[in-house]
Amino acid sequence: MSFSSHPTYRPVAGSHPPSDENLINPSRETGDIVPNSHIPNARQITKEEPKAKPWAHFVAGGIGGMTAAALTSPLDVLKTRLQSDFYQTQLRELHAQNPLPQQRRLFSIPRAAWVHLKETGQILGSIYQHEGFRALFKGLGANMIGVVPARSINFYVYGNGKRILNNYFNPEGKENVWTLHIAAAAMAGIATGTATNPIWLVKTRLQLDKNRASNDPLRGRQYKNSWDCIKQTVRHEGIRGLYRGLTASYLGVTESTMQWVLYERMKLALARREAKRLATPGYQRTTFDDVEEWAGKFSAAAAAKLFAAVVTYPHEVVRTRLRQAPTVVTDSGKVTVKYTGLIQCFKLVAKEEGMAGLYGGMTPHLLRAVPSAAIMFGTYEVILRLFGTTS
Repeated sequence: MSFSSHPTYRPVAGSHPPSDENLINPSRETGDIVPNSHIPNARQITKEEPKAKPWAHFVAGGIGGMTAAALTSPLDVLKTRLQSDFYQTQLRELHAQNPLPQQRRLFSIPRAAWVHLKETGQILGSIYQHEGFRALFKGLGANMIGVVPARSINFYVYGNGKRILNNYFNPEGKENVWTLHIAAAAMAGIATGTATNPIWLVKTRLQLDKNRASNDPLRGRQYKNSWDCIKQTVRHEGIRGLYRGLTASYLGVTESTMQWVLYERMKLALARREAKRLATPGYQRTTFDDVEEWAGKFSAAAAAKLFAAVVTYPHEVVRTRLRQAPTVVTDSGKVTVKYTGLIQCFKLVAKEEGMAGLYGGMTPHLLRAVPSAAIMFGTYEVILRLFGTTS
């Protein structure tokens, strides 16, 4: 949504500035938030509303996701490793040598946070030292292959779903837009998870396989490349093997839904603030307004992602565990799967590693996901503005 595309209201003499309710209402054409066309006692400057361009959301989402993935790849590699049980074992050994503060005092919280940040830096340094710079971008190719369609599908379904739902179920613009945003975000999450799960499974297994091989040269790599990973997965686990972790992805729809709704509400608050300012007689838009607009959008995207990720993070760990390659029992050659389902995985991780195990890798995840969301949504808004449409 482009705030600067809002019409400027210049009230006639003796009129009062419009209220919040009159300034902002859902658009029937785009499903977005735009100024009301029925403001009493006010002379409006007519400006044609941006035309809906369904394809623009697809392109903008893909470019935004690709940009964010490239800039935050090292933290994505680290997050995936810390979510696996292989790395959690190493981390427990490290904590045994240097235990985290156990006393639940206020000053222990910053110390624990500092320890986690320090560990994140140490592990990234270790990856660079032992595996080289390129190791920080392991899986980036598969990640790009997954990110571009995933973000394209997500933004396409959400942007157009919001517009279509608004046209069919909210033609007068009077209903609560929360419901429309939640429904559109849920549809976008389900469509994205179903379409791209095989890609993320391959990416996860390749990231873990490369590292285990480097730590155990005698073991060697299990997969030669992405195609070999797909063939082995189908051979040993069937087509359903490519969709391991899909249930956790569906559970993760709660995160994307929460993120979209929070982002929309914060954008609405910013739009109301700007609309009030533009309604001031004689007010002229300045460069500061543009800076404030984009800073607000970036901050809204980052804050929405931070809150949603913290609340729903355990599903990320469970999804990674479900996507791990099965354990091969060498004496009989039988392939066994440690994590067999969503509920079983939750219970087993909590039993073996405690509740802390369900939050493994959260620090690098937040360090990556929060700026990534800001970059992605910011790029998305910029591309949509270039295409002359609304978010």
